[in-house]
Amino acid sequence: MKPATGPTAFVTGITGQDGGYLAERLVADGMAVHGLAYGHDQQLADLRRRCPDVVLHDGDLTDAGRVRALIDELQPDEVYNLGGISSVAFSWEQPVLTGQVSGLGAVAVLEACWRLQQRTGRPVRVAQASSAEIFGSPEQAPQDELTPLRPENPYGAAKAYAHQMVSIFRSHGLAASAVILYNHESPRRPETFVTRKITAAAARIAAGRQHSLSLGNLDVRRDWGWAPDYVDAMVRAVRHERPDDYVIATGESHSVAEFVAAAFAAAGIDDWPSRVEIDRTFTRPAGDAAEQRGDAAKAHAVLGWRPSLDFAAIVAAMVEADLARL
Repeated sequence: MKPATGPTAFVTGITGQDGGYLAERLVADGMAVHGLAYGHDQQLADLRRRCPDVVLHDGDLTDAGRVRALIDELQPDEVYNLGGISSVAFSWEQPVLTGQVSGLGAVAVLEACWRLQQRTGRPVRVAQASSAEIFGSPEQAPQDELTPLRPENPYGAAKAYAHQMVSIFRSHGLAASAVILYNHESPRRPETFVTRKITAAAARIAAGRQHSLSLGNLDVRRDWGWAPDYVDAMVRAVRHERPDDYVIATGESHSVAEFVAAAFAAAGIDDWPSRVEIDRTFTRPAGDAAEQRGDAAKAHAVLGWRPSLDFAAIVAAMVEADLARL
């Protein structure tokens, strides 16, 4: 039931990297924050420790009835759909589940918000966490909001479907915005992500607890940003008077090799190539997009959004946190 004071926010995927930062931001803004939580892992325990005032509700995005009932009951003012399959590699292992969670699950959120708005006459503002993977291997860089959608993996295809449904519901009166998020990192990334795998390994190698690091394609280039900055972009998009789509990116791309070099340098290791082994089993089935680099000019102009940390500072912050963990 809706609290007597203050606006209400509902967040799916609240136990993930972005969900945690977003929960902290919304609580600081004075909102009553509710989250859809799946499972009972360490991320959930960390969220409870950092944000004890957040109300968590068991459920997942494949249960459209549960999603609709929660949104109907809470009557949120702002809804952030961050939930879904977060790994491209996992999406190849479970393409059907990926479509159900990241595609149909997003539509379940959009429909529930639209029906609540129709029933109550109260506006519901929604942010869908889209992804640069919807562009696949674009013919030109940087990419912007008008770049054609050509996904090349199950993750990107599911995100592309959800992205297009945002536009459809928006045309029917729902204040829904899609934030097309390029890669964004922080010390809260699990080690299943290559960036955190690299920084954690650099810290352990520097401490003498690991000898080498196994990676796949070092030439892949990505546009890496700072996760709290991207959460700020989501909030700005939701609260802007006109819902729309926004690319959120730094406009710079760096290779995996550059990320490794920066991480090892931050850990005090100069000769990183001698510590890295190439393992082709880490290469994705359809390969990797040669370069994903976003043009966030629209977000700059309309939302007043700008990234706060550059590439070197992001990598250094992650390595520093991993060294502190040791």
